[in-house]
Amino acid sequence: MNPHADKPLHVCVLGAGIVGLATAWQLHQQGHRVTVLDRARAGSGASAANGAQLSYAYVQPLADPGIWRQLPRLLLADDSPLKLRLRPDLHQWVWGLQFLAACRTPVSLRTTASLLALAAESRAGFERLMNEERIQCDFSTTGKLVLYPDATSFSSARRQMQLQQALGGSPQHALSPIESVAVEPALASYAGRFAGAVHTPGECAADCHKVCLELQRLLQARGVRFAFDTPVTQLRRSGGRVVAAETPQGAIEADAFVVALGTASHPLARSLGLRVPVYPLKGYSLTVDASDAPGATPRVSVTDAARKVVFARIGQRLRVAGMAELVGEDMSIPADRVASLVATARALFPEASRYEELRPWAGLRPATPTGLPVAGRLRGGPSNLLFNTGHGALGFTLAFGSAQRIAAQLAPPRKVAIRPFPAAPAACSA
Repeated sequence: MNPHADKPLHVCVLGAGIVGLATAWQLHQQGHRVTVLDRARAGSGASAANGAQLSYAYVQPLADPGIWRQLPRLLLADDSPLKLRLRPDLHQWVWGLQFLAACRTPVSLRTTASLLALAAESRAGFERLMNEERIQCDFSTTGKLVLYPDATSFSSARRQMQLQQALGGSPQHALSPIESVAVEPALASYAGRFAGAVHTPGECAADCHKVCLELQRLLQARGVRFAFDTPVTQLRRSGGRVVAAETPQGAIEADAFVVALGTASHPLARSLGLRVPVYPLKGYSLTVDASDAPGATPRVSVTDAARKVVFARIGQRLRVAGMAELVGEDMSIPADRVASLVATARALFPEASRYEELRPWAGLRPATPTGLPVAGRLRGGPSNLLFNTGHGALGFTLAFGSAQRIAAQLAPPRKVAIRPFPAAPAACSA
């Protein structure tokens, strides 16, 4: 990997979203020289206005056995929070079939265990950054409530909670609606419309875009080179290695390359004859000014499990985000999706905002069929090419953990001191 194992590498990171920037940060911390390329600006893609929740303890993958009973609605209902629009796209069909194959209990259990471990690593990495650099990102540790609409879904959630706790997850509690209102008074008017909730006191929230900008600032101050508005047109290979990233501004050579391009990772891998099982999972968000009236705006992060909508307080704003659509590379923001988010926000938190200046947004989450990200080299791929993508809706949550795993794969081998065997005692000599 590194012909000069005792020297730092020059690593080129493709992508300046939260995953790419966390990777650049970890590589720089490890002593490597880093260049970051992006076709736009830092945090301008799926990191720009995501749900803002850091869900370290709530990592249940979308590929769950319960998806089977939802299939008719997914395919037919216009107002479904999970939407599939079939396209003449082989990649979508292959991804969809692999997703359905992953909707089995054993697969879901394995994925949950892996995601919990990665989330724990990520939390440690992000908290280390927060403690060392004191970045400004509207960070809070007020916990999270996930609301369930009926007894069946609430019972299933309690089983998932018990599973995660058995796997070493953070403390969680099943609460009645009345107990939920005691945790989050802003839910008072909604208490009669859900069956129960799972409360995770240790969950956090932050503005992901602000974290991206802070990472850019810190990295630039330490000499990391950024090339924005610089799309990668191809990766040039030679002798089983990538030697350069080709861009309209010229070739950028490096010792190693990390692809953290979100949904764009798939076509770049395909150009090398490789397959990254990532497909766009489209989501939407609104950002509104939050009311200062007591009990009006939620302090705790809240997820409406039925509508697949999340709420997070970030500073003086309320982020309302959700839905999941497999509709290809479609960045449009239909009026009915905006109206649906507003209706959900008004139903749960009618006094939280005037809901006038909505600031709508759409983003394409890079999702794998199982929900596990791709973090490392690909079989049959160049030896110095790594991928860090496929985090789905957990990109912010998992970014620092997967960055640490990438950095570990690029770390030089540790030198082990070999101690000579002691000389044999004289009495034992021939």
